[in-house]
Amino acid sequence: MSVGASWTFSRMIWGRYLTAGLQCCRCRVNWHVKRHYSFLPDDIKSLRSVVSPDISKIRNIGIMAHIDAGKTTTTERMLYYSGYIRALGDVDDGDTVTDFMAQERERGITIQSAAVTFDWKSHRINLIDTPGHVDFTLEVERALRVLDGAVAVFDASAGVEAQTLTVWRQAEKHHVPCVCFLNKMDKPTANLNFSIESIKRKLRANPVLLQIPVGSGKTFSGVVDLLTNQKLIWRQRSVEDDGRTFDSKPLDPSDDPGLLQEVSEARVALIEQVADLDDEFAELLLTDFSDNFDAVPANKLQEAVRRVTLARKGVPVLCGSSLRNKGVQPLLDAINSYLPAPNERHHDLVRWYKDDLCALAFKVLHDKQRGPLVFLRIYSGTLKPQTAVHNINRNSIERMSRLLVPFADQYVEIPSMTAGNIALTVGLKQAVTGDTIVSSKASAAAAARRAQKDSGAAKKKGEQASVILSGVEVPDPVFFCTIEPPTMAKQADLENALKCLQREDPSLKVRVDPDSGQTILCGMGELHIEIIHDRIRREYGIETHLGPLQVAYRETILQEVSTTDMLDRTVGERRNVVTVELTVRPVDVSSVGGPCEMGFTEALGEQLSPEIKEAVENGVNGSYLQGPLLGYPLLGVSTLVQSVKMEPGTSPAMVSACSSRCMLKALKLAGGQVLEPMMSLEVTVGEEHLSTVLGDLAQRRGTVRDIQSRHDDKVLLGTVPLAEMMGYSTILRTLTSGNATFSLELDTYEAMNPQDQNTLLKRMGGLM
Repeated sequence: MSVGASWTFSRMIWGRYLTAGLQCCRCRVNWHVKRHYSFLPDDIKSLRSVVSPDISKIRNIGIMAHIDAGKTTTTERMLYYSGYIRALGDVDDGDTVTDFMAQERERGITIQSAAVTFDWKSHRINLIDTPGHVDFTLEVERALRVLDGAVAVFDASAGVEAQTLTVWRQAEKHHVPCVCFLNKMDKPTANLNFSIESIKRKLRANPVLLQIPVGSGKTFSGVVDLLTNQKLIWRQRSVEDDGRTFDSKPLDPSDDPGLLQEVSEARVALIEQVADLDDEFAELLLTDFSDNFDAVPANKLQEAVRRVTLARKGVPVLCGSSLRNKGVQPLLDAINSYLPAPNERHHDLVRWYKDDLCALAFKVLHDKQRGPLVFLRIYSGTLKPQTAVHNINRNSIERMSRLLVPFADQYVEIPSMTAGNIALTVGLKQAVTGDTIVSSKASAAAAARRAQKDSGAAKKKGEQASVILSGVEVPDPVFFCTIEPPTMAKQADLENALKCLQREDPSLKVRVDPDSGQTILCGMGELHIEIIHDRIRREYGIETHLGPLQVAYRETILQEVSTTDMLDRTVGERRNVVTVELTVRPVDVSSVGGPCEMGFTEALGEQLSPEIKEAVENGVNGSYLQGPLLGYPLLGVSTLVQSVKMEPGTSPAMVSACSSRCMLKALKLAGGQVLEPMMSLEVTVGEEHLSTVLGDLAQRRGTVRDIQSRHDDKVLLGTVPLAEMMGYSTILRTLTSGNATFSLELDTYEAMNPQDQNTLLKRMGGLM
């Protein structure tokens, strides 16, 4: 066996149970492994119980947080204590399991989400470690779309940070129950009360504190479980202590009086809080334990906390220090105890498909040997290799050749996968992020009939539309630049590389400039485009050249305008005559996105056939992609189509063309306005450098909303144009001698002032 294969199998200690000889995809030989875990009963489970555990024992979770809060370190400890890896990796050393990309190991950050599967105390945990950098927010979005629960990791000295707000909003959008983990309790500035208050104030959440830290800063040694009054202490006997063993004992009267008092008050507060949030627990208290809260059984309190968590009325909060190997095992227990199993999450589509396959493709990777690898979340039915599946979105049938369980960048081939699990498939060459995969067209049609029967009325259009899983919302890119191959002979290779990367990363957009013929690369930020450029060089062997980075502005209109356009064209023997009248008006763009809208007058909407309505919509919506000033996409435009008149025999294509011409004519008459992306900026800096940072921000046309204190530092909250933030990380490091951090998030689009807009128009020459 090769050295690489031996290393692969040394990571796969979970293979203790795979006595039937599962095939590892890296080295393609049968391998029988037997390992003993201290926390698992010493019995031999069947192959089926491992590959397809009972759905109530499955936990699909994500780790989410602000950058550098400790997500990957926490994930690494989970894998170590569960027995998946033999040695602890470190982010700074670049040897963690989930940060396997070369770019991740060099920079010490997570760039793409990585999935791992492991067992903990008879439960199967499918975990996705997500990035914390704002440039890769789509990775978090598509992970949370298919997960049942999430662990939000916080730096206990910083509380809620900028990107924490973003990922929390994403979890709320998908109604994902969460558990909070206050990490880095060993830092001198760690503050439990500060972190709890920031969760209440900034996230508007209801934190349910389940643990009290023992010690603070360097003296942090463990936690007290408020449900059981057990003290869990990790005694670091040496520098190499891995935290696998810890002491667990009940609180004793001889313990520190201050700790005893704090625990007593916190447990009473916990019981009262849970009683306020859960009626069943409140009734239990009033009937059985009204005289003595201390007598409440731990299991009853735990059941109530679980109900509160699943109902998203509160979020359990635990403490620890992943880097110091403290508090991770109780966090794993909390995942099993409080986060939902797949069958506790309600998806209407599941009951419509019954036992037929229904799965969502949420991520695509390209492998040089295997081709596209498609991650699927299975909502119903069973997935098996060497079977044909139907992609509803692409209306195509493909044969899935192999079925794998993901372990970061390693995979194990399996014979089947049941509902509730996350699988990796080989052979789906057309599937992209957001596609719904079912067993056949017939099963989709049967599900559509059941859906119509449930709703009581059939849809006028597209039966299958009601049985397609909702996909992932892809944010618009904010930066773009040209990209060129070293020689024209490499142009085809570059196009293929960009095609593969776009399929992997839907937030990456590629287009060709119609005037210059240049390829334009559009991304979510400087780091995003830098990573894409590096991947093209390393993975595809193409030394490309990037042009200057430019901001992706938007455009809107200034006034309401009504106009009419007529198209009279003969194609062959058919004469096409159509007249379109419409009105455009500006709408508010204060929120991110400021979407464009279009509609028909009530009378016209009833008069037009679905085919002609679709043609008009295509013509109007296509015009939103290119504004009248610089050709940037439009925001904040509302269009009302008032009349469509045409002679018999006019083709829908001509109706669409006329609608597009009329729309472009109206946009030019309405006058254009350039909108620039405004970023929400958060800078954490020492007080001695605050005035320097404020002066620099003023020169960047920034405004300060608030200045807060966080221990010995100041936190500056402001808004600044994205165009002024090129290379800001280098400038900030210079201004503060490296003693400051910052984060950016897209806030809104605002109209440029006339002077700045004229400067931009001159620089761009009025053209893209």
